[in-house]
Amino acid sequence: MSRLHEPGGEWAAELTELQTRREQVRAMGGPEALAKFKASGRLNARERIAQLLDGGTFREFGQTAGKGHYTREGAFERLDPTNAITGTGRIEGRKVALHVDDFTIRAGSSEATIADKWIYIERMAHQLRLPLIRLVDSAGGSVKLLMQLGGTKIPEYPTWPANALLDTVPVAAVALGACVGQGAVKVLSSHFSVMVREQAQVMAAGPHVVQQAYGQSIDKNDLGGYKVHRKSALVHNEAVDEADALAQVRRFLSYLPRSVFHLPPAVAPSDDPERADDWLKDAIPRDRRKIYDPRKILDAVLDRGSIFEIGRWQGGSVITALARLNGIPVGVIANDPKVQGGAMTIQAAYKMERHIRLCSQFGLPIVNFVDQPGNQTGLDAELGGTLLGATRVGEALHACRSPWASVIVRRCFGMAGALHAPKYGESLNFRVAWPSARWGSIPIEGGVMAAHKAEIEAAADPAAKRAELEAFYLNMTSPFRTAEKFGILDIIDPRETRSLLCDWVEDAWERVKTDRVRAG
Repeated sequence: MSRLHEPGGEWAAELTELQTRREQVRAMGGPEALAKFKASGRLNARERIAQLLDGGTFREFGQTAGKGHYTREGAFERLDPTNAITGTGRIEGRKVALHVDDFTIRAGSSEATIADKWIYIERMAHQLRLPLIRLVDSAGGSVKLLMQLGGTKIPEYPTWPANALLDTVPVAAVALGACVGQGAVKVLSSHFSVMVREQAQVMAAGPHVVQQAYGQSIDKNDLGGYKVHRKSALVHNEAVDEADALAQVRRFLSYLPRSVFHLPPAVAPSDDPERADDWLKDAIPRDRRKIYDPRKILDAVLDRGSIFEIGRWQGGSVITALARLNGIPVGVIANDPKVQGGAMTIQAAYKMERHIRLCSQFGLPIVNFVDQPGNQTGLDAELGGTLLGATRVGEALHACRSPWASVIVRRCFGMAGALHAPKYGESLNFRVAWPSARWGSIPIEGGVMAAHKAEIEAAADPAAKRAELEAFYLNMTSPFRTAEKFGILDIIDPRETRSLLCDWVEDAWERVKTDRVRAG
């Protein structure tokens, strides 16, 4: 014990009681509960905090909150701690606020929580402009709460307006166990969320409630596990284990500012801005029916090792990521022709909209690598509301305040192609294309068949006739014809892309800095 914490003097009894209360809070759910939790292979709440934060930086608030027990004479006996741990700490030297569930105390449920404690840390994050991290491991409510209240109450979400927080500071959430009801809301009300595979579930109610309500027997992972939310897109990312999940949160926040009034963190450049990978000249196959790997192109153009992908398993026809250009943080969008041909699906539209709004809110310039064949078509696409999703992307683009660069690498067709960048207000799209690019109202392949169906079918060799017509129209769609009329800023050698974007982002960054000065 340090001399600072040695009890003594006129207030020795009170200081001793303070130490006792703190020790009982740090004991969490007690030795038996901690041992059982450890046996499940998981870190406890305080171990998670230690792994997330820079060593020795956690400053806890509400250390003595809980339910006190006293003798008949009013003397203190013991303290049952609340299962919400709150405080501040640092990640790579940058201050953050924390709200952490302790599952070892009544499974992290609301019956053992003092809501005012975590509401306070969220208000503090908002008012002092601190990024907030929630480590969620909560079983939600319990009927045992009735015994404490002596009755029921109208349901409510016990917090101050959450939008104020989300509109001001980055919020990240990690699902570390069964996050049910209010626990699920804590995960979903964030700018970035990640869940641990086979360990975490996010759901409105657990299997027992589902069984009683619908007579449906289902495993908790099948109900709300990572495979479910790969499809639902409610949770952004998945992690192989807790260490991976916490590392992803650290990585996510490394690109974002402290608040909307601060600048995102630029770093010293570690990659040559003039680096030009020679293979890029052949990155796009001449055969328009062949696919390629867009992630390899991103690796070649953006700073080496800087790409942090968000939503890898959702809306796969579009890639969304955070990365750096010459040390400056940027948002990245790219079409992936390996999934749905890169078309705009309802899932891809939601993913793209979400990413545009994130980058615009926190001052990240955006680079879009465009290979957009158009909106997904067919009955499933219509039933799914694809056009509504595309319309929402348009609304996000209209509201976007980020400097924007588009690199059209292959296709840019139809309504979805028109959504490759903002076009109104103060928006200036720094738009260039590779020689492999083609654009228009409809792709040549589908357009030729639609316009010349009878002629093709009547030909002695329909396949040859179709190829002949496609070649004719393809020559007319040469990007050089558009460039002649200054319909595009420039056609560039693919190997020039990194150098050009590193030069552009320098000016984009100046715009972001001046915007932040005015906002602050």
